[in-house]
Amino acid sequence: MTTEDGTTVPTPAPAPPPASPPAHRPAPWVRTRLRAAPLTALLTAALALVTVFLAAAFPRLADRGADSALQEFARGLGTNVTNLEVTSETARDDTVANLDTVQQKLGEQIGQKLSLARSGRDYGTRIKTERRMFNPSFTRFSEQAAPALNLFYLHGLTDRVTLTAGTWPGAAAPDSGPLPIVLSQKAADAINIKLGDVIESGTDGPYRLRSTVVGFYRVNDPQDPIWESLGCPTRACLNLKGDDAWYWTSGFVDGGSLPALATWGSSGQNFWRLPVEPGSLRADQLDGIRATIGSYTAGPGLSGLIDTTLRADLHATSLMPDVLSRATARYQAAAPLGAVGPAGVAGIAVVVLCMAAALSTDRRTAEIRLLQARGGSRGGVLLRLLGEGAVTVVPAAVLGTVLALVLMPTPRWGSSVSLALSVTLLAVLAFPLRAARLWSRPRAAGGWRRSIGELTVLAVTAAAVAEVRRRGVGHSGGGVDPLLVAAPLLLAVSGGLLLARIEPVVVGWLAALAGRGRGLVGFLGLVRAARDNSGRRRPSALPLLALLIAVTVTGFGATVLDTVNHSRTRAARIAVGGDVSIGVPVYATLPEDFTKAAGELPGVRAATGAWVEDRATFIGADRSTTDAILVVVEPKAYAEISRATGVGGYDPAKLADAPGGQDAAVPALFSRGLADRLVGGAPQVRTPSGSRMTTSVAGIVTATPALPDPGKPFVVVPAGPAAEHLPELKRATKVNKWFAVGDVDPDRVRALLMERGLGGRQLSGIVKLVNDEAAAAGKASSGLPPGYVVHSSREKLAELAGDPVQRAAGRLFWYAGFAAAGFALLAVLLTLLRAAPDRTAVLARLRTMGLRPRQGLVLVIFEALPQTLAAAVGGGLAAVTAVVLLGGAIDLSALVGAPVGEALAPAVMPVLLPTAGLALVVCLGVVVETLVAGRRQIATELRAGEQQ
Repeated sequence: MTTEDGTTVPTPAPAPPPASPPAHRPAPWVRTRLRAAPLTALLTAALALVTVFLAAAFPRLADRGADSALQEFARGLGTNVTNLEVTSETARDDTVANLDTVQQKLGEQIGQKLSLARSGRDYGTRIKTERRMFNPSFTRFSEQAAPALNLFYLHGLTDRVTLTAGTWPGAAAPDSGPLPIVLSQKAADAINIKLGDVIESGTDGPYRLRSTVVGFYRVNDPQDPIWESLGCPTRACLNLKGDDAWYWTSGFVDGGSLPALATWGSSGQNFWRLPVEPGSLRADQLDGIRATIGSYTAGPGLSGLIDTTLRADLHATSLMPDVLSRATARYQAAAPLGAVGPAGVAGIAVVVLCMAAALSTDRRTAEIRLLQARGGSRGGVLLRLLGEGAVTVVPAAVLGTVLALVLMPTPRWGSSVSLALSVTLLAVLAFPLRAARLWSRPRAAGGWRRSIGELTVLAVTAAAVAEVRRRGVGHSGGGVDPLLVAAPLLLAVSGGLLLARIEPVVVGWLAALAGRGRGLVGFLGLVRAARDNSGRRRPSALPLLALLIAVTVTGFGATVLDTVNHSRTRAARIAVGGDVSIGVPVYATLPEDFTKAAGELPGVRAATGAWVEDRATFIGADRSTTDAILVVVEPKAYAEISRATGVGGYDPAKLADAPGGQDAAVPALFSRGLADRLVGGAPQVRTPSGSRMTTSVAGIVTATPALPDPGKPFVVVPAGPAAEHLPELKRATKVNKWFAVGDVDPDRVRALLMERGLGGRQLSGIVKLVNDEAAAAGKASSGLPPGYVVHSSREKLAELAGDPVQRAAGRLFWYAGFAAAGFALLAVLLTLLRAAPDRTAVLARLRTMGLRPRQGLVLVIFEALPQTLAAAVGGGLAAVTAVVLLGGAIDLSALVGAPVGEALAPAVMPVLLPTAGLALVVCLGVVVETLVAGRRQIATELRAGEQQ
């Protein structure tokens, strides 16, 4: 600005216009709700985390159990069974380099389809025909039986053995001189082979078969599976043929001698062993692996190997297809039984999620009604509830899924992710769908919709039970059928729906009876138990349904496992013929002083010896003959053993009360296969010595302890009368079997057998050689001579229980049982939380009227006890019903480990334990909730007034 005298004066800038107030923006709904109820949001997320984790974990547990069982099964068979062996005939132009090239090509091509183990890829050349060693200085047991020799080339021999004398063999001389070989030091000592000996093996056409021993070796690992496919390279083995016996062993040549080796034997064969890696086997790929191996043994895969190696005579063999078929049958038989438990857990989880949604709806009904009254549309409110649930549930569900995938790694993830996604959707949608009912018109209680739904469930249950009884569960070849697996769960749901109809009526009657008495506490508790939180009759069926499913599934699973344990014990006893049994070789018998001393061992309840003649002949009433087994026993003791083992039981009086004399018929028990040949005359039994014995029918049995799986007909006769007809029984005590029942230590039986059971017999001759051979091969039975064996039901039971398929299915059952118990406890807590506000208000009002704290606790127990007892008793009955209806259709052989004929039968303790446990958990939960939270809530109610 300029003044009159021309002076410029600064002017202040004009003031800016006043700023307009910021527009008001409402706070985000989800954030506001989560801040208003952080504990509720945290509990909802925890429930989603646990439920989704279990949903994703159970399929992975089943997959891991099936895979680990298959891999353990394959490892136990060894590489001699799990390998793919490729062979071709030897040729004079074969060299080590050729064999190396073929091995590399085979490994590369087969490795594209099958995962091959790094170890065990052995290859070399074998001569399939053994050659005699005619040197007169070598050990012979007879003039006609010279020791024998097999020759091999094995790549990498020097890594498996240690040279003890001499040198490693070199290439054979080009002038058809003797082949340089190395032998086992043990074989050389047994056959009397010296270093530098030239072994004469005769001629093969124009070729003179000779070999020279240049070195001896010691095997580093006698248990290496490769030795089993190379004859007898670790020692001198014993061969028996009739009355002749001879040693034989294996020798090895250098790779430079392959051309000469092809002429040494007329049946040379190159071999390449490619073992499949057991850790790569998967239960869901058994059919594909079997088809791939089949292609290499006879199919396009073999043609590709021939084209790659340029060997037209190439052949491939493997035992893996049979192994995989057996594994498939075992897996398909055990999978449905293992899936029953997780199916029940899934049912309880669905009910618990619905209960959580109902609890949230009850707590927020007033809030939702207020939004509705202020113009909130159904879609707008439900979208906000859906967003609230998504923010709370989805992160927890993702975390649960990731935890399941990380903690239980397995190649298959599709079923886990699908189930986790399903549970996540249910957890997110359960609350909005439940809240949507608030916009619906209230329907009268007992509407037709509920009746139709319950009838539908009953119809589906009946169909599932009928299908299970028709098709069965646990048979090989069936796989997992969802309808069959869900049958116990459907029975529990049907029982829960029926019980939900009955329980309020029965509790109402009890309340009416209690109202006639003087006290009001029991009456008030029963009245509240017969109504829901809104005061209507017929309370919600969800709590009852959750508890009943938990008891039913746990009781059913416990019954299955209990039956499996008992069946396995019985199968072990049947296989052994008691708790302990002894068998001896054909040339031996058990002395009388041993059987007497064995019967007095600690723990023996009953014991007896028997004579089993498996070369007897049965002559029927029609005079036709058939091979049979004759069993001569002491009637009373053998009857006790039959009763204890549960096979072939009979009345001992029928065999003991036998008339004496040569002309009297001997009473006998006949196998069922001989029943139709006993009518019309007196059947006879003839022994190999020609003695005959006329018999009479004392009974028909399907099996007997001495012959649990006889394979051919048998006859059981008492020892006393039989001795009058069979002279061989009179000359000496004929006992070649011994059986006992009781808690017997098998090691003490073996020790006694070594001390007294051999009858002072010193092993000599061929018997001693056979015994030494068995000991050298590691086949001796706990130090006993060959042919002497002690079987124990305790050891057989451990063998059956160690099956990996059974352990995997049993673990899945227990995991499902623990999860069901956890969800049942959660259902109890949700039930208590849902009823807590109303119960607290009632107790507060009654407290002002003089109700003592102890009476308040009794009132709460009376309120919770009817539903608890109804669920416990109803679940127990449902579990028993499931066992009765489904037990006959369930084959437990896959879980037992042996064929079993008995059906699943109801048992008291497996059902009683979960029933009593549930009742105890619920009562303790009610008491703790009342004592801990009840006092604080009642005090708050008394200070603030009525909150409902």
